[in-house]
Amino acid sequence: MINYQPFIDALRLGPLARLAENLPQQIASGLCTLRHGDLAGWYAALANLPDIQPSQRQCAGPVQFGLAEDLTPENHAQLLQALQQLIPWRKGPYDLFGIDLTTEWQSDWKWDRLAPHISPLHNRRVLDVGCGNGYHCWRMYGEGAQQVIGIDPSPRFVVQFYMLKKYWPEAPVEVLPLPLEALPEKLEAFDTCFSMGVLYHRRSPMDHLRELKDTLRPGGELILETLVIEGADGQVLVPPGRYASMGNVWFIPSVPSLVSWLQKSGFSNVRCVDINKTSLAEQQATDWMKFHSLQDFLDPQDHSKTIEGHPAPRRAIFVAEKPGG
Repeated sequence: MINYQPFIDALRLGPLARLAENLPQQIASGLCTLRHGDLAGWYAALANLPDIQPSQRQCAGPVQFGLAEDLTPENHAQLLQALQQLIPWRKGPYDLFGIDLTTEWQSDWKWDRLAPHISPLHNRRVLDVGCGNGYHCWRMYGEGAQQVIGIDPSPRFVVQFYMLKKYWPEAPVEVLPLPLEALPEKLEAFDTCFSMGVLYHRRSPMDHLRELKDTLRPGGELILETLVIEGADGQVLVPPGRYASMGNVWFIPSVPSLVSWLQKSGFSNVRCVDINKTSLAEQQATDWMKFHSLQDFLDPQDHSKTIEGHPAPRRAIFVAEKPGG
């Protein structure tokens, strides 16, 4: 089990008190073993982690917990077995006591692309929407964030995060088993909000943008990363079926279209700071994610197209501000 009570008690005393009101029930629903049949096994893996004090931790560059020499051979085998129970690991990479978690995504590449373009995170309260196992949450903390809260409705990713946090329990970083729409309306409590790899999964992208804006204080900053297509303002790909084998892709706008959406949603100073075609080196199957990955989702004869014939994944990063402040 994951003990959220100290975190909830602390929230009640600060600007996120409204978030704390329904959290016990929301967490119980999000981490319900009756709804998620594998959750009991994941909890068992979490409980079976060895009790080790890491001699070194860092997340300003590589996300690292401990050194190989901190482990006995028995500790190493115990840790490796527990981590393997949570495969697939999609976001990373991590170095955990010398165990190299080579995840599906080289998420550090995305961080390196966006970091030069965002406001400094020092002393900021940060929200990471759709955070997965929390890789970018650790990078945000490494940049000096005062508090980082990630939200993701997948119990597997939440448990993965707490397997890592076992070795840095005092870090002001948490991951909650919630979707964005579970947050209180007009919360307006975060200095910075990240939404990366989420927008194209939303049936109503405009509602998603409005919900993101509602999490920010006046003057707060949004960092949005999503799939885009080449094209002019007004052009949007609506895949009739799957996109790159994903069945839950609804809208993929052009860069000018998404700029317009953000402006229409009330954001100011909207700019696209990076466009990048996803490479087979950045997203691939590994020993820690053994299922199909990007190579299997592209046309084998023409990697400029998905297997369905759509343009291959191209991702863009946008930065925008909530007026006021």
